[in-house]
Amino acid sequence: MLPSPPTPDTPSDGDESDLELETRELGPKSFRSVAGDRRPPSSQRAYGRDSGTAVYERQGPIALKNLRTGALRRSGAAANGRTRAWSELEGNSYPTSLEQDGDKRESQSSFHDVEDDVPLLRPQSPQGHHIATENRPPKKATLAGRLRDLTGSAKVSSPLATLESQMQVGTGTVSATSRCIAVGKQQNSYYPPNTISNAKYTPWSFLPVTLYNEFSFFFNLYFLLVALSQIIPPLRIGYLSTYIAPLAFVLVITLGKEAVDDIARRRRDAEANAEGYTVLVFSEDTRPTNLFQKKLKAASRRSNNVPTSQPRSRPTGDRLAEIQEEEEVIGSGEQPRLTGSSVSESIKKSRELKVGDVIKLEKDQRIPADVLILRSVSKDNGPTEEVVARSSTAQEQGPALLDVVSDPPLDANGPVKPSDDVSMHGSHSSSASDPSIAAETFIRTDQLDGETDWKLRVASPLTQSLPLGSFRRLQVQASRPSPNVGEFVGTIELQGKRAAKREPSTKKGKKAKNSVSDNEDVDTNPAAKGDEATKVASLSIDNTAWANTVLASTSTTYAVVLYTGPETRQALSTSPSRSKIGLLEYEINSLTKILCLLTLCLSIVLVALEGFESTDQRKWYVAMMRFLILFSTIIPISLRVNVDMGKSVYAWFIERDSDIKGAVVRTSTIPEELGRVEYLLSDKTGTLTQNEMELRKVHVGTVSYANEAMEEVSSYIRQAFPSSARSTDSSFPALVTPSTPYIASTNTTAATRTRREIGSRVRDLVLALTLCHNVTPTVDVEGGNTVTTYQASSPDEIAIVRWTESVGLRLLHRDRKSMILQSTHTGQVTVRIRILDIFPFTSESKRMGLVAQFYESDSDRIPRLEDGEIWVFQKGADTVMSSIVAANDWLDEETANMAREGLRTLVVGRKKLSLQQYKDFSSRYKHASLSLQDRDVDMARVIDEHLERDLELLGVTGVEDKLQRDVKPSLELLRNAGVKIWMLTGDKVETARCVAVSARLVARGQYVHIITKLKRKDLAQDSLDFLRSKPDACLLIDGESLSLFLLHFRDSFISLAVLLPAVIACRCSPTQKADIAKLIRAYTKKRICCIGDGGNDVSMIQAADVGVGIVGKEGRQASLAADFSIEQFCHLTKLLVWHGRNSYKRSAKLAQFIIHRGLIISVCQTMYSIASKFEPIALYKDWLLVGYATVYTMAPVFSLVLDKDVDEGLANLYPELYKELISGRSLSYRTFFVWVLVSIYQGSVIQGLSQILVEVDGPRMVAVSFTVLVINELIMVAFEITTWHLVMVLSLIGTALIYVGSIPFLGRYFDLAYVLTLGFVWRVAAISAISLIPPYAAKLVRRTLKPPSYRKVQGL
Repeated sequence: MLPSPPTPDTPSDGDESDLELETRELGPKSFRSVAGDRRPPSSQRAYGRDSGTAVYERQGPIALKNLRTGALRRSGAAANGRTRAWSELEGNSYPTSLEQDGDKRESQSSFHDVEDDVPLLRPQSPQGHHIATENRPPKKATLAGRLRDLTGSAKVSSPLATLESQMQVGTGTVSATSRCIAVGKQQNSYYPPNTISNAKYTPWSFLPVTLYNEFSFFFNLYFLLVALSQIIPPLRIGYLSTYIAPLAFVLVITLGKEAVDDIARRRRDAEANAEGYTVLVFSEDTRPTNLFQKKLKAASRRSNNVPTSQPRSRPTGDRLAEIQEEEEVIGSGEQPRLTGSSVSESIKKSRELKVGDVIKLEKDQRIPADVLILRSVSKDNGPTEEVVARSSTAQEQGPALLDVVSDPPLDANGPVKPSDDVSMHGSHSSSASDPSIAAETFIRTDQLDGETDWKLRVASPLTQSLPLGSFRRLQVQASRPSPNVGEFVGTIELQGKRAAKREPSTKKGKKAKNSVSDNEDVDTNPAAKGDEATKVASLSIDNTAWANTVLASTSTTYAVVLYTGPETRQALSTSPSRSKIGLLEYEINSLTKILCLLTLCLSIVLVALEGFESTDQRKWYVAMMRFLILFSTIIPISLRVNVDMGKSVYAWFIERDSDIKGAVVRTSTIPEELGRVEYLLSDKTGTLTQNEMELRKVHVGTVSYANEAMEEVSSYIRQAFPSSARSTDSSFPALVTPSTPYIASTNTTAATRTRREIGSRVRDLVLALTLCHNVTPTVDVEGGNTVTTYQASSPDEIAIVRWTESVGLRLLHRDRKSMILQSTHTGQVTVRIRILDIFPFTSESKRMGLVAQFYESDSDRIPRLEDGEIWVFQKGADTVMSSIVAANDWLDEETANMAREGLRTLVVGRKKLSLQQYKDFSSRYKHASLSLQDRDVDMARVIDEHLERDLELLGVTGVEDKLQRDVKPSLELLRNAGVKIWMLTGDKVETARCVAVSARLVARGQYVHIITKLKRKDLAQDSLDFLRSKPDACLLIDGESLSLFLLHFRDSFISLAVLLPAVIACRCSPTQKADIAKLIRAYTKKRICCIGDGGNDVSMIQAADVGVGIVGKEGRQASLAADFSIEQFCHLTKLLVWHGRNSYKRSAKLAQFIIHRGLIISVCQTMYSIASKFEPIALYKDWLLVGYATVYTMAPVFSLVLDKDVDEGLANLYPELYKELISGRSLSYRTFFVWVLVSIYQGSVIQGLSQILVEVDGPRMVAVSFTVLVINELIMVAFEITTWHLVMVLSLIGTALIYVGSIPFLGRYFDLAYVLTLGFVWRVAAISAISLIPPYAAKLVRRTLKPPSYRKVQGL
């Protein structure tokens, strides 16, 4: 049995603070036996290690004064030698046993083990006692096991059970599939950096990947083999550089373009990664904070006769802190040390954020990583930092040693009103000064999932009340990274202070830094649960905010980073970047294979004509290989150079188009793909719409108001609510209720009965709209002016409340228990209600309701239920409200009219309840809410039976989601251009349908077939059969049904869907969007263009052949990942119909002309080889071969990139011109073989007549043949030009002059003396005429008999 506590010593005279302490009474513990022990209390105070289990109960009080003065006299060592229960004030729980002096406890450094000290106090538990077990937990235990073994863990077990059951995901347990994050500290594990990367290559993968992509084309591989063949002496025809240099030039140009594009992507990523964020920095406080040091200072001052401060001048909180600090130092036996953690703010770039960092977020700020919300503070009427600090301190204390007396925290608008103890069904009472209740944090997720509704996020009650410095005591157990944006499972621990101090360092060999909070975190709770015990709370998706969402509310939010960079939800649901290759490249590659086959056949024929005989000089197969090399010019290597340079010119045109300012070409290798788009897959939110709602129309049964008629609504509201003059009249009530009679203004002579009825209807509708919602007004200061803004989960509700304010009734104040309305005309409070019940909107119910009691006088006193009118208001979709409101003859017709206009309709109704009716409902509803089975069904049944019967129909509202500029004409033009448009969105079905109608995606009168929530295969088959009979219908399908079709009827569904004029897919995940794009590509082999503005569109954009990103209001993720970036949707029409069409037609013409240029010289070589007795001898050697493909023809041929067949006005006026490009007629096998025939004819004429009119071999023949060849190509370029440009004229004239000027330097190949003769001139002229006139004449005849489309348009 342990000795009794020692008698307290007499206090010293010098310690004035001890003497002046007021007496507080404490409840020491007395003990009784659990197992029937009947010993006297003096022998039952404590047992040794083998004494069994004890139960402690609170008995009589003792004086704190005696206790404290005694404690001050004990040194740390002496206290350790006695009963530590009387010298330690910061025990964490009741002990299992009391240990002897000097016993070294192995649990000292582990937070999960139990202290051996008996505290003086603990918070009063519901049971009034606490049972402590004898056995200690194992030294090594799981997280759940350690926490369960804590004494007093009744509150811990439930979250742990939830954690164990919910976090069994994947293949492992919690530890195997989750991460443990120490808040505000360095982490033990490595996590990826928080960087956005849209780059296609890394520095070490650039060359391998790009070279593989280039040589995967037969075109480049062919020239590589030809160049390598020149290393072999028997196959060498000319200089090695003649074949190596062009190939190297092509590769440098192509790789250079890829490098420039990728560097540009990295620079844009760097801009996004450099965005600054405020991060909390936790550092050790350098001030002396323990009482030991303070007393040393005081003693030093007394020895120097320095007067000390008056004892009673110190705040109670400081005295309380000193007691804790002193007892902690003395009781632990440790040397005095500096404690406390100060918090400062610093700015970090987004890429520098790490897991565990605590960031501070403000309104309209993009969230840089996946975060867990720790605390939200409202700026207008929320608690200040000081209030939160005081409140949280008091909350942590429980029954404190001292009764801290302080004024209650004040609300920003005045003193706190007494709370209402009436039960609120469906709502929660809150106070602005209660830090334990999280401030509402709204986030916009349209960049993540495409949904327009704001999402409500809250901090965990465990962290909401914590001061900032205490964040370092938190540990988060989070599930492993997942692409599912709608799920999250985890727990958060708040470690006790002493446990936090003993926490081992994250760095090996170093002591852990003190994680106690700063001075605002004054721990005055020595009770067991309040100090040493670790508190645990479960976490869900409601506590998180994912990367690239935007903080929409005015609250200041503190959050800890959970996942960074590639581990964020958005990054995991985004497909990796890929190198895109245009269809034109594949078509050219196919034509190249045909030319190679033609070359091989020609070489075999020439060797066969010689009889496959080997000579002394070479074997026959060597001769065939030499022929292949000689005819390699049939496949001109300059084709890739010219086409790639042409693409750069097209990109330059796009970026400098003044009509589409801000356009950026991020992938300059596929501009011609813009001219061949057949399917356009568009996002809705932010792409087709601005995500800005506006109430456009209201209908009150007999009359409809819209546009300018809203002024009449405002006049009715002005008359409906009393002015200051009328409010003084006793005949008018101080506040308006629904039963208040509507009295028209006395100045209105035409106040007929009909007008009064309409005015009353308008007032009732506006009043209902101002009350029935979940909107909260907030006050911001912008530029020195006070601005009221609204925050809610739905932008529709904000639009409605803004409209009611514009017509005269403002929502002044709203909390979870009351609302106050103000007249904007008089500035007076006109309506006050007490919220009794609120039923929020859900996608299943499609409606929301509110039960309110109206104040009849402007008094702060909360009325009794008997003292005010009770009304239920409800609004919702017409499909569900039509059966709830009373019978009428206009609702269906009016909602159909608004739906045809693309407006989102809401039906509003009300019903008055008697006191007995409400009591009956409240009783039934409360009973249903306690049901353990089918609780939601029972609650809905009670609401239906008591509230949703025969409501009075007040009116219908029509809200418009504002479209982007010129969306309607843009979609109409694209449809006329032969583009099939699909709208893919993550938003609701009703919202998508309204936008499709208003944007004219669905034509007026067109049938819309809706498929939602489909789960059975037989119903899916029935829907497919029905759609086959409705080929002109528009399909509207949700993501769940789409998954069913793609799983069981993949081919049938896609084959049918691609034939429909329009398809709308709702509730689509980012992965589903990308899958749809890939599926259409794979099935149709057509070009797909995807356009979006949010991060949820990135996968779809990257999966498309052409990805277009719109620079969104909240982020640039889509525009950074896209191939083309624009600022508005209407710019897409010019991008496709004008720039895309020109790019494709120019590239097709350029490619075919370059093939013609190489083919004609190969025909000349063939004719020369035949005349030379089938010897593989080159006709044009060295410079003539290189100069022909570069200096003498390149500029005129390349000038074709400036050609255009129609101007921009005609292209927009006749979008059908774009439709003919989809079939690829500009570059097809038909056009290719036409050019082959022209090349064979012209090459045969040029070389054959040159050999006939001059000589078979020799410099004179070469001079005539080569000169005619150059002139022929220059004139052929002129024949192909449709619209002349100054650059074209200059290039033709300049190239001709260059050739003439270079002739004197060609003496090695030409007979220069013969060139100056008349015979040379007439022979060149005659051969040129014979080669050029027939092809041109045939072209004129064909144009006359079958004119192309652009000729028809120009003729009109």
